Amino acid sequence: MAHSAAAPIMLELVDEEGRTIGTAEKLSAHIAPGQLHRAFSVFLFDRAGRLLLQRRALGKYHSPGVWSNTCCGHPYPEEPPFVAAARRVGEELGVAPSLMREAGTVRYNHPDPDSGLVEQEFNHLFTGLVEAELRPDPEEIGDTRFVTPDELKALHEEKPFSTWFMTVLDAARPGIRDVTGETAGW
Repeated sequence: MAHSAAAPIMLELVDEEGRTIGTAEKLSAHIAPGQLHRAFSVFLFDRAGRLLLQRRALGKYHSPGVWSNTCCGHPYPEEPPFVAAARRVGEELGVAPSLMREAGTVRYNHPDPDSGLVEQEFNHLFTGLVEAELRPDPEEIGDTRFVTPDELKALHEEKPFSTWFMTVLDAARPGIRDVTGETAGW
């Protein structure tokens, strides 16, 4: 489903069980107190078990310049979350994920003190591998980095991260064990 730059981007509003109850324009769904909507977060790893992080582009209206998981976003209304996650990995990173699989869901409410926006999300989690050379879209991504658990800990202590990062990482940990074949400290 293609969207022109002039058309508003619509999100699916959901109830506490993740059932679709309507739609809302993307920005309006994030204005405090926020409307509960469907989202996804992707965690891709290389064959060495390192997690691919991205630093969000400085031009992003929400959480610009902060580090976050490999890819995150919102399905269009009636778009399956798995399809949306694979689509956005391609759009943002220029690669197709390998062996991507569902890793559960998590519901959270994270206000962003810098922007005043609120992440009120029912988030579908996915894990997988990235095996091709990255071609990040500079409108979406300012930087990328593969990290071990120890490198992530150090980076998280010194750099700003998205408000939702630790919530989605913690919720995805069982799926990370599945994709990496071992816990590898995750």
